[in-house]
This record gives sequence, C-alpha cells and structure tokens, in this order.
Amino acid sequence: MTDDPALRAVSAVSLLREEWFLGVSIATSFAFLAFQEQLFGRLSDPLWFTVVFGWLFAVVLGSALSVVRHADHLAERLKEPYGTLILTLSITSIEVMAISAVMLHGENNPTLARDTLFAVVMIILNGMVGLSLLLGAWRRPEQQHNLQGANAYLGVIVPLATLSLVMPTFLAGPDGQHPSAPRQLILGVISVGLYSTFLFLQAGRHRDYFADDGNRQQPRSEHVAGHGPIWPHAILLVTYMAPVVFLVEQLARPIDYIIETLHAPTAFGGVVMAILVATPEAISAVRASIANNLQRSVNIFLGSVLSTIGLTVPAMLVVSQLYGHSVTLGLEHGDLVMLLLTLAVSIITFASGRTHLMQGAVHLVLFLAYVLLIFQQ
Repeated sequence: MTDDPALRAVSAVSLLREEWFLGVSIATSFAFLAFQEQLFGRLSDPLWFTVVFGWLFAVVLGSALSVVRHADHLAERLKEPYGTLILTLSITSIEVMAISAVMLHGENNPTLARDTLFAVVMIILNGMVGLSLLLGAWRRPEQQHNLQGANAYLGVIVPLATLSLVMPTFLAGPDGQHPSAPRQLILGVISVGLYSTFLFLQAGRHRDYFADDGNRQQPRSEHVAGHGPIWPHAILLVTYMAPVVFLVEQLARPIDYIIETLHAPTAFGGVVMAILVATPEAISAVRASIANNLQRSVNIFLGSVLSTIGLTVPAMLVVSQLYGHSVTLGLEHGDLVMLLLTLAVSIITFASGRTHLMQGAVHLVLFLAYVLLIFQQ
C-alpha cells in the first residue's frame, strides 16, 4: 500500500472503471423497487415484455459474471481446490435463490426444481464439457487432468443424481411423484452428508487429487500476477451477489407470466435459471481449457454439477416443506434416458486422465440432442 494521494486517486479511478457494472446492478434494483407496478403492468405488450425480461436477465447474468471474475481472482491467490470451491458455492447460492424466488412466486410449479437441475446437468456435462474439450484440444493432441479427482467427483455425482432425479420416478406414492416427508428428509440428509464428506476430503487429506498433475511444467501467465490482499475481491464478490437476491425475485414475474399466461413449456423456467447459473462457470471453464489448464476446467464443471445436486436439492426440499409447495423430482421418458446416457458418457470421458477432440464432439452432440428434445415436448 502507498500513501501517495495521486496513486490512491489513480487506483480509485481504476476500480470505478472495472466495477462500473455494480452501479448498473444497484440502479436496476432501485428502479424495480420504486416502479415495480409500472414496469410489470404492461407485460401483455410483447415489446415491453421483451424489454423487461431482457433487462433483468442481462443484469442478473452480468452480476453473476462479476461474481465469477472475483472468484477467479481469489482462486489465483488461494489455489486449488479453494478457488473452485468459492466459485461453485457462490454460483450455487445464486441458483438456490433464483429457484426459490420462482417457486414462491405465482402458481405452484412442482417440476421447476427438477427441470432446473436437469438443465444444469445437461448444459454443464454436455455443453460446457464438450466446448471445453473441443476448444482445448483444437491446438494440441491431448490434454491431461488428475484422474483421481475426476473419479472422486463422479463417484459422488452419479449416486446423488440417481437418487435425486431417477429413483423418485420409480417410487411414486399416493400423491404421485411428490416425495413424502420421510423420503424428502432421507434424500436431504444423504445429499448434504455426501457433499459435506466430499468437501472435507477435497479441502483436507485428498486435496492433491484436485491439483494439476499433468501440466505443472507449463507456465500459466494468468497466475503469475497479483500478490495483493484478497479482501477487496471477497467484499466485491459478496457485494455483487447482494442485488441478485432481489433481482431474481423480479425476474420470476415475467417467467411466471410466460408460463402461466402464454402457456410456454413448464421447462422454460428451469432452462432460464440453468442458463443464468451455468454461463459464468462455462466461460471460466472454457478459458482454463484453452489455456491448457484442463484440471481447473474439470474442477469447475464437475464441482458445479456436484454442488448443484448436493446443495440445491436439500434447499428446495426445505422450501417445499416451509411454504407447502410440492416438488416433483423424478425425470420421465426421454429426459431420463438423456440423464443416464450423459452420466455414462461422462464416466468414459474422464476414465483415462486424458481427453481429446472426439470426446468434446460427443458431448456437444448430446447437448444438441437435449436442446432438440426440449422443443419436441
């Protein structure tokens, strides 16, 4: 730190230039707080609906991208696995807030949590993984990652995904696929317990599983710079997340309108939420893969899926019990097949510790199949 007033002024101006979007986020929050009825009173006008929905979506997404930016700065200081933990937990928190806001606003949508979880898994394990592997392998024959870390992730993702999204389909009770209170309790305890155990191992005795063991000889310029304090980035990360709590609640109103009034597919809300939470992490993962740091990409996309299932499911079950909103978790028909196929292909992709271009192409094809399936339903 320097006591030179001129240097402090330059630093302040530089900070304002870098964090200008925080002002946009705060101004948007005040605008919707003060003029809520006027802004939402004309949703029947297609042009006005597009403006309001696009405005809210862009600001929430921009805030999430800023969260990722500061999480990346923290990752540079703290190294793996703590950097990825901060990133995935921050984005998962935004996801939980977004789903809860949409669930509690408007008519009860029991499949929203399921649709969002499924969309996140498809976008990350197919879209994000496929793009990362394809672009990362474009200029090199193969990329390497820590096989033990990938196995640890998938060893928890597969049972949690099966128990949360597959098993409920075959355990329909008298009220249909809505899980009973005891089943919700068991599922919540299992999810939190397995995820907590995984975090203990990841940050403790097995942290080396999630470190880069294949590209250590290659310098990465993005990690060279920056030895300053981490608290400014931590404060700004939390500051960017604060308006999201309010803005996702406002975003729930146009989403409910297009589902309830315009009769859009019920999966629309889940896809919108999934895009919001997956896009920032996708950008970070693709950048890491292009920079030949596949281990960071693996930690991001597998860690994101694990935290989404391990934390979002218990949170949604708690919201369901507190507010009396029923939840349907089991997938059906083509969605169920796509989930099982994606999990199987993911196991094959990360089974050797090396990835290549063909594997990225396969995941992208599965993602295209998922997108086409949405429009066929």
